[in-house]
Amino acid sequence: MKHLPNLLTLGNLICGCLAVAYIFTAQPYIYQTYEGGGFQAHWVPGFEQMYLGSIFIAIAAVFDMLDGFAARLLNVYSPIGKDLDSLADMVSFGVAPSAIVYKLLWDAMMCEKDAMDINILAMAPAFLIACFAALRLAKFNITTAQQKSHFIGVPTPAVGLFIASIPLVQWYNPFHVSDILQNKWVIYGIIALMCYLMVSKIKFMKLTAGGKGFKGMWPQITLVVITLASVPFLWVLAIPLGFVLYILLSLVAKYPEEA
Repeated sequence: MKHLPNLLTLGNLICGCLAVAYIFTAQPYIYQTYEGGGFQAHWVPGFEQMYLGSIFIAIAAVFDMLDGFAARLLNVYSPIGKDLDSLADMVSFGVAPSAIVYKLLWDAMMCEKDAMDINILAMAPAFLIACFAALRLAKFNITTAQQKSHFIGVPTPAVGLFIASIPLVQWYNPFHVSDILQNKWVIYGIIALMCYLMVSKIKFMKLTAGGKGFKGMWPQITLVVITLASVPFLWVLAIPLGFVLYILLSLVAKYPEEA
């Protein structure tokens, strides 16, 4: 049983690897229709594999939650487990989301008139997500004692899940939001915001940490209730909504050391 937390962490890593594999095999295609007396070509992004990649990132997040729970339950802690967890998170919530953003940029730029002249380096900023995730995880490993009641900088799983929700939004396209996400400048903006939040000194609440009663846990309770209540109305958009709420509630939350 003492190896259970590490086995769960490896489950996280395997899911992250599968997510990367699915995302990088996502290939767009072109189909033709006969319109106005001639054939018209239509560019169709390869969302299906990205959708599956997003699902594996979500499963990786479940494993990430379970390995910490198992470690606390069994009272099993080790330097190897700590480093292994960070390495797994780097793949699942750093590299895999970067792969999604890379594909999003590719699809957005292939819809432009000068698509054939675009340099592949224009998609390189996507991998800043992985770079800043590495910085975030490295900082966490040396400041764990300071982050018992809160996180300093948004945690990488939160960023990973937010980015993983984008292919789901594109797949289901509620309220035609997908059209906005096919703009390269919107994607560049998302990259900049996620990178900043990961290495910022902003305090973000832990879902399992807080004071006693509703007064101490109201931010966490509010986040869960509003996010779940929005699912019937917003469907997959409830995920990015939950991420935005997480940021806003973290900014107004009171932490034990500040009470």
